[in-house]
Amino acid sequence: MEYSDKNSVAPGQITPSNLGVNGLLTVIGAGPGDVELITLKAIKALQIADVVLYDALVNDVLLEYAPNAEKIFVGKRRGCYAYQQEQINELIVNRARMRKHVVRLKGGDPFVFGRGAEEMEHAAAQGITVAMVPGISSSLSVPAAQHIPVTKRGAAESFWVITGTTKEHKLSGDIALAAKSNATVVILMGMSKLAQIVSLFKKEGKSETPIAIIQNGTRENEKIGIATIGTIEEEVENRQLANPAIIIIGEVVKHRENIIKIAQEQELVGASITDY
Repeated sequence: MEYSDKNSVAPGQITPSNLGVNGLLTVIGAGPGDVELITLKAIKALQIADVVLYDALVNDVLLEYAPNAEKIFVGKRRGCYAYQQEQINELIVNRARMRKHVVRLKGGDPFVFGRGAEEMEHAAAQGITVAMVPGISSSLSVPAAQHIPVTKRGAAESFWVITGTTKEHKLSGDIALAAKSNATVVILMGMSKLAQIVSLFKKEGKSETPIAIIQNGTRENEKIGIATIGTIEEEVENRQLANPAIIIIGEVVKHRENIIKIAQEQELVGASITDY
């Protein structure tokens, strides 16, 4: 069956009555990690879920919003997959065809390197009604929570959000293009390729460009390292930074230092800035 408007539901129309003959799949963005950064619409959809398939980056506390649902972990931890993508697709189809409301709960926003679009296409092709509730993307919110804007007048007029590792497990070619620009560069899933990323920026004469790496952004165990392209690898080693982490490169990183300096001068550090 081909996808059509008859197989889709607008977010405001997600109710048990929308199940249809073959059930309903709702793809939901859980936000960057802080449980308070999920949307009200997402919580309402979870409350009427029959099944929740959730990823590793989803805060487990959010599962409490679906007290009556079957909960299945389908994420990846330390390179080990609970389910391969094909198996996740089959779980979605099998549960939905039992006339159930299946929620696919993903970290950040499911349409930003989250395979949410692929899963919706697969379900719709099987005659399953689909809906999507956007989430707060970690690519913007994690830097913001540490007082790093992706754009700032006089510092950056645009930004790139790039996956560090392609499906072929190679470094994205877009990073080399981004390194030539004056834009802010936000790289997800790039820690394993950090040396290559640094090398590309050095080739463009950007050894002094500020860079931030934020691990476990917005969570209680958040860690951050601030350096330059030329010194970041040493900073990563000193702070023991690792995945899951987001890399932010550009002059906007200096905004955090400016805020800290102003807060210190005003004696407002404890009230206005997140400590390391």
